[in-house]
Amino acid sequence: MTEEAFAKFLSCLSPDPARAGEAYEALRESLVKFLDWRGARAPEELVDEVFNRVARKLEEGETIQDVPSYCHGVARLVFLQSLEHPGNRTVGLDEALPIAAPAPEPEETDSRRECLTRCLRELPADSRQLITEYYRNERRRKIDNRASLAERLGIPLNALRSRAQRIRNKLEQCVMRCSRKISST
Repeated sequence: MTEEAFAKFLSCLSPDPARAGEAYEALRESLVKFLDWRGARAPEELVDEVFNRVARKLEEGETIQDVPSYCHGVARLVFLQSLEHPGNRTVGLDEALPIAAPAPEPEETDSRRECLTRCLRELPADSRQLITEYYRNERRRKIDNRASLAERLGIPLNALRSRAQRIRNKLEQCVMRCSRKISST
């Protein structure tokens, strides 16, 4: 993205440079969450691609009335395109913790799986149950499962997503700490 294209992009968010910067950061965070909730492998990289495409359109002279909404639409398309490439699919907890005995795998994967199991056990029971339920199933069944989980808990779906994201963040931090400990020994 050229400097001029980026400046034009920012000016479409707000004529005031300070507010444009704030709007840019808020939009970036919103898009990262949007892509993360959908299971994108590298949401930050996909957001960079979204911004590049939108800036290119602006530079070509296209008029965009609502840049944040337009960016969300582009993000959806970029995400769908990313799924077409092998290796861009994320692994759910049910795949990371198979019920049957796993086949022998590299030591690093075994240690991460052991760390994930250990970290899941450290979670409070309600958090452990919520996160395993949240990542259960695939595609439409996953969506239906999340809707019924939110209904059972008596909370909106967005609140469920937020809770699951907080638990997932804790798990990721715990797994990273555990993996570092194992690799340093």
